[in-house]
Amino acid sequence: MFRQPNAPHRAPPGWAVLFGLFLVGLLSWQHAHGACGAEPANGVTGANGANGAQAARPRIGLVLSGGGARGYAHIGVLKALEQMHVPVDCIAATSMGAVVGGLYASGIGADELEARLSRVNLSDIVFDRNERAQLPQTLREDSFQYPIGISAGVGKDGVKLPIGLVQGNKLLTLLQDWTSAWPGDIDFNTLPVPFRTIATDLGTGAPVVLDHGSLPRAIRASAAVPGLFAPFAVNGRTLVDGGLVSNLPVQMARDMGADIVIAVNVATPLDDPATLDSPAAVTQQMVTILTNQNVATQKALLGPRDVLLEPDLGTLSFTDFSHAGDGIGRGYAATSAIAPRLAGLALPREAWDQYVASRATHVATVEPRRVDAIEVHTSGRIPAAYVRRYLRVREGDRYDTAAVNHDLTQLSTSGDFESVTQELVTENGRSVLKVDAQEKSWGPQFLLFGFGLSTTFDGKGAFNLQLGHRYPWLTQGGLEWRNDIVLGSNQAKWHTELRQPVFDRLGFYIAPYLEYARKHVDIYPDNGDKRNATPLTAVRVDTAQAGIDFGLPIGRLGEFRVGANYQQVRYDSDYLLAGAPNGRFSARVRQPVVRAQLTIDQLDDPLFPRKGYYLYAVNQLSFGGADNTFDDVHAKALWAGSYGRHTLNLAAEGAMTYNDHRSSNSVSGGLGFTLGGFQRLSAYAPDQFSGNYLLYGRLTYLNELREFTLPGLRTTVFGTSLEMGDVWLRRRNFGSGPYKSSASAFIGGNSVIGPLYFGFAAAPAGVWNIYLQLGRVF
Repeated sequence: MFRQPNAPHRAPPGWAVLFGLFLVGLLSWQHAHGACGAEPANGVTGANGANGAQAARPRIGLVLSGGGARGYAHIGVLKALEQMHVPVDCIAATSMGAVVGGLYASGIGADELEARLSRVNLSDIVFDRNERAQLPQTLREDSFQYPIGISAGVGKDGVKLPIGLVQGNKLLTLLQDWTSAWPGDIDFNTLPVPFRTIATDLGTGAPVVLDHGSLPRAIRASAAVPGLFAPFAVNGRTLVDGGLVSNLPVQMARDMGADIVIAVNVATPLDDPATLDSPAAVTQQMVTILTNQNVATQKALLGPRDVLLEPDLGTLSFTDFSHAGDGIGRGYAATSAIAPRLAGLALPREAWDQYVASRATHVATVEPRRVDAIEVHTSGRIPAAYVRRYLRVREGDRYDTAAVNHDLTQLSTSGDFESVTQELVTENGRSVLKVDAQEKSWGPQFLLFGFGLSTTFDGKGAFNLQLGHRYPWLTQGGLEWRNDIVLGSNQAKWHTELRQPVFDRLGFYIAPYLEYARKHVDIYPDNGDKRNATPLTAVRVDTAQAGIDFGLPIGRLGEFRVGANYQQVRYDSDYLLAGAPNGRFSARVRQPVVRAQLTIDQLDDPLFPRKGYYLYAVNQLSFGGADNTFDDVHAKALWAGSYGRHTLNLAAEGAMTYNDHRSSNSVSGGLGFTLGGFQRLSAYAPDQFSGNYLLYGRLTYLNELREFTLPGLRTTVFGTSLEMGDVWLRRRNFGSGPYKSSASAFIGGNSVIGPLYFGFAAAPAGVWNIYLQLGRVF
């Protein structure tokens, strides 16, 4: 799939030199005309061989640089060249240029390429973002609990991080789907437009020219930006972005036989040193400097007949994949601006029609193939049989790239794999489907992180640290060990659980678990609905439980868990309480419980959802005749809908304790459910209201501030909310008014350590709060 210059050798005798020069000249002529000139090997007339007149014209090579999202401009350049009837006889490209150039070379015209990109979210594809509603419920659980989204690995070598922020699976899938007409082992000279791309050998730093093999895999290797995309293996060599060695591969186009080069440079310009405010920014500047140096070397190879295009892309950044139209338009405008210079390269109408027809005919000659054999390779502990179960294709079936990729996408979203790839190759005359599923290289154990902070700037506040531990595939049967730890100023919790799949095709599992939790809750007087209310006491609640659940998935909607546990709850007041024996209060509840839990999660984002819905409901029923027992039910729901930058959220929550054998007048009898704190009657103190019965509702409006982003936030929103709710101690009062209310206005966004909010809330009777909140609120 790749080639490199041979190593130097000792000089041969003189006659051998003459013969060698003749042979090299002959091979060079054949290579040049095969790559950027004459008819393809399969006998179909290529883009440059439509007629004799075309054969006599100069061969035009198009060079497309890397530049991330700035590479959208390449599509605009191609659109303009097509409208001017300027043919492209070969393409040499790097990174994002290879994405655009490779797809164009495969037979997708500029207009069609633009139309296809308009129907996909390329930002989600490039950054491997799956639609959250399609993820397994376990991954959705983790995204709720650990909003930082960073997963560190733990192995025998200690703590490790992924070698790339993005694995590139979705990009490779898209490339395979869009080039599915072509086999996985072809000579790139046989494409409608001969094509080359370049990558960098991560082990040696040497340039690697990719000129045959799998077209999508070659493109993926060339676009493996170090630190962003994981390196990509091709024929046993680990490759990264070709921009490190040749971001504007002019010489490669010359080697393909191009007489005239049209070079398009969209590389990222250098930043003002005064704006480099982090080590990451300085590192990126260094990479840009090195890249610009090899671009300058390639520019020097351009002659007076060649054309250099450097479109003005304004503020379009390397990662700004959501502004395709802007990039395409600027590339088109830059090319149109030099139309008089390009006019001499244009074909007459009849010749142009023949050129276009030859490309279309060339694509149509590719025949579909059948799968003669299937080989599945996995690394690590996951058995190949597990991967094979996801594949619907069987030996003898017609190869359908999109169908196979759909099956493997379902596999890759499980969270177990670093990469899942497939290709159909020819071995000994047989078409072999090869599936390669690589476990995460930074495992086998994984750590998740979260952080929460809440303060009202009046001396009250709380914080907590969250740590998750996941150890999947302890056995080949899929046993997973899960640990969740919370350490905070007013709470601590440890939950450990084993999940063993049963009836694996249906996704069922058995989960024995242990849990211990401690929290401190302030207890306020009944008339405490005022600002700066003073708590009567603080109660420490210790809960220990052991149980086993049976989990049943509900498709990709969510899951239902049902099981039994034995729990012990102990209540102790932290300081003196009037009327209690010895001035302190203490109580204990021991009970076996049957527990059922339903979770439906279809939100597109767990932090700032723009669409979807969420439902959580749990019911606990005590049994066994123990004294001092109670049953409870708790449910909460959220709906989100958006129009443009505007989002509306509706939230509701309800809870009740029933069959309660505790004293309804006791502190423990009213600790079941609480309200108060940000987005739970925001004007009041956290957990200011407690009782055995709860009703709450909230309406929130969010406006995405696209023209204004606070430092450190990936997105910035302005929001307002209206809230109403209350709690009741006794059942006879449940639902009676008047309800407590609150209104708030805030600005917030998603930071690297979780959602951040700063705002003001007010309630009747002069109650108000200014708050800073870090962490999830629903």
